[in-house]
Amino acid sequence: MKLCTIIGARPQFIKTAAVSRAIAEHNRVKTQSSNITEIIIHTGQHYDDEMSAIFFRELEIPEPKHNLNIGSGAHGKQTGEMLAAIEKVLIKENPNWVLVYGDTNSTLSGALAAAKLHIPIAHIEAGLRSYNRLMPEEINRVVADHISHLLLCPSQVAVNNLSAEGISKGVKIVGDVMADALQFAVRHIQTKADIKKKFQLQNKTYLLATIHRAENTDNKKRLQNIISALNALEETIILPIHPRTRKILHDMNLLLKPHVRIIDPVGYFDMIALEYSARMILTDSGGIQKEAYWLKVPCITLRDETEWVETVENGWNKLTGANTIAIIDAVHNFMPPAEQATLYGDGQAASRVLQEILNYTERK
Repeated sequence: MKLCTIIGARPQFIKTAAVSRAIAEHNRVKTQSSNITEIIIHTGQHYDDEMSAIFFRELEIPEPKHNLNIGSGAHGKQTGEMLAAIEKVLIKENPNWVLVYGDTNSTLSGALAAAKLHIPIAHIEAGLRSYNRLMPEEINRVVADHISHLLLCPSQVAVNNLSAEGISKGVKIVGDVMADALQFAVRHIQTKADIKKKFQLQNKTYLLATIHRAENTDNKKRLQNIISALNALEETIILPIHPRTRKILHDMNLLLKPHVRIIDPVGYFDMIALEYSARMILTDSGGIQKEAYWLKVPCITLRDETEWVETVENGWNKLTGANTIAIIDAVHNFMPPAEQATLYGDGQAASRVLQEILNYTERK
C-alpha cells in the first residue's frame, strides 16, 4: 500500500511524526507483502529552518520525497499553487490513500487534489469546529471533512460536530496523534532540551506566550490589546515569535517592554520544555492548548472561541479573547481544579489511524 502524506505547517510535522513511526513499526512486524510505503509531500507553507527543517531532524520524520517550495502568500494564491503542484505529484505517485492533517491551506489543497483524482482521503483531526467562518482554518477543515472518506476524530465532540452536518460514514474516534508526539517528546526533553539553561529560566517563574493566528495578527486593535496586556504584566514572559508576527509588530510599531523576552522560534523539544516549566501559558494556538492540558499547565487562550472545548469545560483553559483587562485578570486569578480528566486518548492514536486505514482498504 502506498500513502501520500501532505504536510506544510509546523503542527502537521508534529502530527505526522507519530504516524510515520507507526508505519515504521507496522513494516517491522509485518510481512513484506503487507508493507506500507509513505510518500511525504511538503508544500513549503512553513519553509525556513526554524519553522520546518529542525522538526524533521528532531522528530525523526522521513525526509519529504517531494518539497513543493510554495512558501507564503495570500490564501487564494497559496492554495491554488499548492493544489496544482500536489495534483502533479499525486498523478505521478498514484497512491492508494492521501493523508491530510488539521486545517491549514496545505490540508485543503491536498484534500481537493485527491478528491479530483478520486483518491481516498483520510483526514486526521477531523470534526473540529470553532463555528467562526471568519477563520480561514474553519473553512479548510469543513471542506476537508466533507470530501474525506475516513474522518479520524480526536473526541466524541468532534464526532457530534460531524453528525450535526450529516456526516456519519467513515467517522472514527482514534484520539489525538499529538498526544503520541508529546509522550515521545517528554521522554527526550531532559537530555535534548537545554532551552531553560540558555535563557536562565527556573521552573514556574515565567509565563510563555505565542501569537500567530490571523484573527489576532491581522486585526490591529486585537493585537494592540494583547500587547498592552503583556506589557502590563509584571512577570517574565517568554515569547517565541513567528516570523510573520515579528514583521507585523515592526510594521505596526508595537513595542514590548523588557520583561517580555522575544526569542526566535524554537524546535519541538525546546517548546515542550518551555511549556512544561511555565507557570502559565497564553496562546492562540490550538496545539499548545492541548499540550498545556496534558502537561497540567494553566492555559489562557487569546481567542473568542476554541475547537478544544473540553479543555475549557474541564477548567484548565480560559478564553479571554483579545480583551486586555480579561487577559490580565486571568493571569492573576485563574486557578484550574485539582483533578483533571483524561482527554483525547491514551497516546496510541497513530496506531489506530493506521488500523482504520487498513480496515477500510480491506472492506473495499
